[in-house]
Amino acid sequence: MPRPRATSDTDILAATGRAIGAHGPGRFTLAHVGAEAGVSPATLSQRFGSKRGLLLAFAVDAAANAAAPYRRARAEHDSPLAALHAVAEEFARHMSTPEEMANHLGMLQLDLSDPEFRVHAAAHTHAVDAALRELLTDAITKGELPSGTDVPRLARAVKITTDGSLLRWALTGDGDPAALLHDDLDHLLGRAS
Repeated sequence: MPRPRATSDTDILAATGRAIGAHGPGRFTLAHVGAEAGVSPATLSQRFGSKRGLLLAFAVDAAANAAAPYRRARAEHDSPLAALHAVAEEFARHMSTPEEMANHLGMLQLDLSDPEFRVHAAAHTHAVDAALRELLTDAITKGELPSGTDVPRLARAVKITTDGSLLRWALTGDGDPAALLHDDLDHLLGRAS
């Protein structure tokens, strides 16, 4: 009978995300992830086959769980727009330095250049779009946005604003990323009202 796993795949994939943030997908090693997760590189090889296998598992997991932060925030806030701000702040907290953002953008480069990764990146994008549309539709129902709001277009603009605000912060180093993102979203949503 096999021994139960002391460290779950979920914990390992979370450690993979931290290793990507610290080193980038090109420079991180199985030893980096192993140190983050408390497992040996050999264990990672047994479970995922290779560094590429681990990165693909990370991409699959990210796509499968892309809507989770939005649903979690919605459950925690009466206001759909407050939930949207909470998700944005959570994302900003994951980007503590411009270097960390650059390392995560290395994963985006992999997503764009490798067809096997691109499939999962597209699924992630579609899941986020759907979660944003759901939140914004709920905001219309709650009277936080006007009834004539073009939800798909606003959802796209929210995602562009979120990504662009964080990228601009990483390029300039000006201000607090969470505060900047909050202000940019307020400006966008104020124009939608």
